[in-house]
Amino acid sequence: MLTFRNHKVVAIGEAMLELAPVGEGLYSRGYAGDTFNTVWHMAQLLGDRAQVGYVTRVGQDKLSDGFIAELAADGLDTTGIARDPDRTMGLYLIALEGVERSFHYWRSESAARALADDRAVLARAVQDAGLIHLSGITLAILSPSARKTLLNVLADARANRAVISFDPNIRLRLWSSPDAARAAVASMLAHTDIALPSFDDEASLWDDANLAATVARYAAAGVQEVVVKNGPGDVVSQADGVGNTVATPTVTGIRDTTGAGDAFNAGYLSARLLGYSPAKAIAAGQTLSAEVLRHAGARAPKALVRGMSQILA
Repeated sequence: MLTFRNHKVVAIGEAMLELAPVGEGLYSRGYAGDTFNTVWHMAQLLGDRAQVGYVTRVGQDKLSDGFIAELAADGLDTTGIARDPDRTMGLYLIALEGVERSFHYWRSESAARALADDRAVLARAVQDAGLIHLSGITLAILSPSARKTLLNVLADARANRAVISFDPNIRLRLWSSPDAARAAVASMLAHTDIALPSFDDEASLWDDANLAATVARYAAAGVQEVVVKNGPGDVVSQADGVGNTVATPTVTGIRDTTGAGDAFNAGYLSARLLGYSPAKAIAAGQTLSAEVLRHAGARAPKALVRGMSQILA
């Protein structure tokens, strides 16, 4: 069973400006991004039980200043955020059809694309972490040389007993080809302890016939703990060779599906960090994900999440 050397958590990735629809052609502005959504929810859930930080690169403009100020106010460590004098944060807009969402992105010049250009800076940002979380989007936005740097830093961190968590979160528009995505994900698995894939992504990229096939493929790659998300369907997992299937409770009042998988990751990883079993951690992930589904945008209200500490009790 996985153990964590400490309760220091860092996530690596890209945070963006988010424009979320609020009706009548109006949008609310916030900040979001898959690994950011996860680590932000973790910080609210865990409170003073963990040190939680984000590793990225942003601009030197007022919008980037606002992002860093918001993180600090919400209890996250911002020392891993580098500033770029020439670039700023990317932006995306959420379009809803019913409760389902699609995204429109402006991110080609995002400062986060350079987050792994300097190995020494990146290594310092993750130094002594007990848990490091990243995603396929983290890999996709980097140049091949920067991606190699990231993997080398992760290898060193893992040798120093950090647990590495990875959500493949495949977005093919960010890759030059499906083969490029498959190769990058495969290289990442050599450095992964916990994998948190979504079945629809896996079936699309790898032609997995069912969730068991996804679990088997990750386990064959040497991943110790695999949890396959499947929307409203069952969650299928395997930890230390022991499989488990957990039904997903019905969620009522769904408003927006944005960020639900990221929230599941947050609940799951928070529970595992505190020593709970994978089954208990899946339940925590499902509970937090349900709350995100009931709210617009990628994050549930801060006060609500902070009030959910019972899911980790």
